[in-house]
Amino acid sequence: MGGAGGKSYMGWWGNMGSPTQRGVVTYLLSPFEQKPFAGALHNAIFNTARRTASQVPYVGVAFGIGYFIYSTANAKHAYLTSKAGHAEAEGH
Repeated sequence: MGGAGGKSYMGWWGNMGSPTQRGVVTYLLSPFEQKPFAGALHNAIFNTARRTASQVPYVGVAFGIGYFIYSTANAKHAYLTSKAGHAEAEGH
């Protein structure tokens, strides 16, 4: 039987008959020598602190302005709903 099989048509699994590749360098590290999470917790804590501290001037100013507007509006509302505020509004 001379049918087209795996070895007679294009070569067996990945072997297409092309020239061997040259100049490819592969480096391996034993799984027992790897430490995939070495320093992960330390870096997470200090990078988060550094990045948060770098945003404080922007977020802090916006928060301060917002809090000032909120507290001023609450004080004004409390005054206008008080007896003195009603008395002042009647004069207009």
